[in-house]
Amino acid sequence: MGKRSMSAASLDKESVEVDNGASANDYVDGNLIERDVTLCEGRIQMSEDFIVEQNGFKLHHPIYLLKSGVEAIIEDDVTKRFSSAELRVWNLLGRNQNYYFHNTSCKKTLTALWFLGFIIRYVFLFPNRYFLLLNLLFSLAVCFFGVGLTWICGVTKNIFPNSALGKWLTGPGHQRCMRLNLCPYAAVIRFHNPENRPKPNTICVANHTTPVDFAVLASDNTYAVIGQRQGGFFGLVENILSSSVPTIWFDRGEVFDRSAVTNRMREHVATPGALPILIFPEGTCINNTSVMKFKKGCFEVGAVIHPVAIKYDPKYADCFWNSSQDGLFKYLVKLMTSWAIVVDVWYLPPETARPGEDGISFSSRVKRKIAECGGLVDMEWDGELKRNQPKPTLRLAQQKIFSDLIGADDGERS
Repeated sequence: MGKRSMSAASLDKESVEVDNGASANDYVDGNLIERDVTLCEGRIQMSEDFIVEQNGFKLHHPIYLLKSGVEAIIEDDVTKRFSSAELRVWNLLGRNQNYYFHNTSCKKTLTALWFLGFIIRYVFLFPNRYFLLLNLLFSLAVCFFGVGLTWICGVTKNIFPNSALGKWLTGPGHQRCMRLNLCPYAAVIRFHNPENRPKPNTICVANHTTPVDFAVLASDNTYAVIGQRQGGFFGLVENILSSSVPTIWFDRGEVFDRSAVTNRMREHVATPGALPILIFPEGTCINNTSVMKFKKGCFEVGAVIHPVAIKYDPKYADCFWNSSQDGLFKYLVKLMTSWAIVVDVWYLPPETARPGEDGISFSSRVKRKIAECGGLVDMEWDGELKRNQPKPTLRLAQQKIFSDLIGADDGERS
């Protein structure tokens, strides 16, 4: 039995039977349509039943392009990863608008069940969790993330850095603070393969669904943190974390920041006994159904990479943070009014770059292993499409691939 802290539990694989990560996807709706041609970043993927003539251009070939466009309007494989995944089953939270709920003979019964769940979550669970946070904190300004105690531990550690107390606060003390931070969300965390837990002077990479990812991982190990510099309430949380553990904040839009972050990572992993660095290479939150393209920076440092797969159970809460729709404050309230946070964390064996393998290939290989372990879809698209339009060069590349695929007649080639 692993360590347990109030409602935040961490269990190893010997103490609990855990379904395979892919089983959680049984509760999430899949693709609405089956495509003959799927556009990927840098290539085209075709179904086994799709046959392309090899004797040059035909008048019906543009129909496939039109068909792909209509399919993209109906369902986009990429942008749907930036919104909450629809559930096949109803978890009494009412966020999924499944037509079975509105068109059923048991509508009154289901409505009564939803109302009962609403009363339980908002009248009983939410007030208790809220006051639990207040008991952990001294300031209402940071109450919804539970980092007040973390700040106190960080300040104490900085006052006595080389003492036994300071070392304890950096390790077990910090982890206990993270577990307390997770208590108001009724977090149940199941850690698998703890023998692969990240070691000092290494880099830990994981898929990214929510800001709570950090607290989940930090409840079992202490990490240095790399992330984007934020403002407002999120910025306050970052400042408090900076007082507790080593942090590197950067501005995504500054090219100078990118190179500076890479240099600081090299310096950190070269320092004897340095904490492992935790980084989310996707650069944005994805809805926990897929893993998108990893940024290559941390894979070019030359350090050992510890992959970690994180999978949330959608039956108990929608843990995805849609930052374009909800602020951090509102998002955390949603978590506290859900049933619980149930999450599985898999520590994968450490990886190093193979001879002649560049950062892009290395990151793709690690991403693929995380996706396979967590039962997630391995996608080649960049998560920056959440904020930015596709580059024109990407569209031209797709046109070039189609033209090469169709080819030309022998007479035209001559």
